[in-house]
Formats: sequence, structure tokens, C-alpha cells
Amino acid sequence: MLEEKSALCSVDETLLQKSKKCAGPPSKFERQVQPCIAELVGTAFFVFIGCVSVIENTETTGRFQPALVHGLAVAVMVACMAEISGAHFNPPFTLAIYLCGGMELSMVIPYVISQLIGGVLGAAMSKVMTTSEKYAQATGAAFTVLQSEDQLAAGIFGEAAMTCLVTLVVLMGAVNRKSKNPLVPLLVGGAVSICILAGGDVSGTCMNPARALGPAVITNYWVHHWVYWAGPIGGSFIAAALVRLLLGDRRTRVILK
Repeated sequence: MLEEKSALCSVDETLLQKSKKCAGPPSKFERQVQPCIAELVGTAFFVFIGCVSVIENTETTGRFQPALVHGLAVAVMVACMAEISGAHFNPPFTLAIYLCGGMELSMVIPYVISQLIGGVLGAAMSKVMTTSEKYAQATGAAFTVLQSEDQLAAGIFGEAAMTCLVTLVVLMGAVNRKSKNPLVPLLVGGAVSICILAGGDVSGTCMNPARALGPAVITNYWVHHWVYWAGPIGGSFIAAALVRLLLGDRRTRVILK
């Protein structure tokens, strides 16, 4: 009996080795094209679901509905696409991951372009799905919280600080070897939700230029739109610096080895 089991194990191992050899190294499509498609599709559905949650939001649920929907959408899409592209769906995440050694420079621009196209596509999908009245009332889920110059400082700081937090979760949970966590989809989704709950009335809590660009293009609403680029990108740089200088493992840290 034991001999039969060992023989079966040997057969299984041989088949596994043969399957790996047959699979071979990833093709050019799998290395360069497929990840960009995953980023475009993932960002499109994230922005689509996020925009619909804002457009269809009711007074009874308040910020809870968009916060929960955005967080769960991130968690689901990251879990599905992580093995294909890393599941960034956010230009500042891509920049921070590159700065921390998590991807090649040649893929940064293709990723960002794919994410921005996906953002516009997702916003367009939300317009098709919702009624004209609700869409107009919500300005297509564009970020309209910042109406005066007095709000800009708080808005920029809020976007930078909250993006820094979520980016740290991404870097520490998925890039830094010492702290990698298999629950990173839920951790990132949870971080997105708590940030929206905390800062929704300050800046709208975008944390993602692709999420801001899509509705802005479709509705042609550009008031203080630059804040949703400057804040998140600045926050991602701060997060990358923290990991590179202080929090990263020996492979990631550039000083204090």
C-alpha cells in the first residue's frame, strides 16, 4: 500500500514538472499587454461601481453607501486581478510601487494610460445605467465638494494624507517582503472605506486621479480638479519615501541597512 502511494506521488510530481515545462516563461502578451488590459478593465469597473453608488445614493445612507461600495469594489477587483497586473487601478499606486521596486519602469506609463482610459470608460458606463435626473443631481459623481478657495488647503492635505495611508497599506501588504499579507485585498478595501467615511465631507476623498478624471470628462466639470491629482500623487510619494527610508525590509530600504 505504501509503495502504491509513493508511486502515485512520483507520477503526480512528474506530471507537475512536465506541465511547468510546457507552460514555459510568460509570453510577451502576458508580460506587457495582458496586465494593461487588466488595469483598464479593473479601473473601469471600479469607477463604474463607485460612480453609480454616488449617483444612486440616498439621504438615509449618507456617506456609508459610497464608502462601503468603493471599498468592496477595490477588494473584489484586487483579488481577481492581482496575479495578472498587480491590481493597481490607481496612478499614484503605480508610481509608488515602481519607486519601491515593485515593477519595471517600462510599464509605468502603459499602466497609467490604461487606468485613465478605464476611468473615463467607467464614468461613461455609469451615465448609461442611471437616470438623467439622478445623474444631473450628482453631477455624474464628479467631485464637487471643494467650492471655495478656503477649502483648498484642507482638501489637498486630506487627499495627500488619506492617499498616503492607503498607499502604505498597498506597499506594506503587497510589495515589502517582510510584511506581505495574503489579506491585502481586504486591507486595501477597508482602508479605502474608512478614509471615505472620515474625509468625505472635506474633499470627497478621491485618492485616485483616474476616479476623478472619468466623471470630469463625461460631465465637463473641472472645478479644482487639479487637487485630485496633486494631493494623491503627493501622498503616494510620501508613502514610498517612508517605505524606502524607514519601514521597508533590507531589500527595499536604501539607507539604514
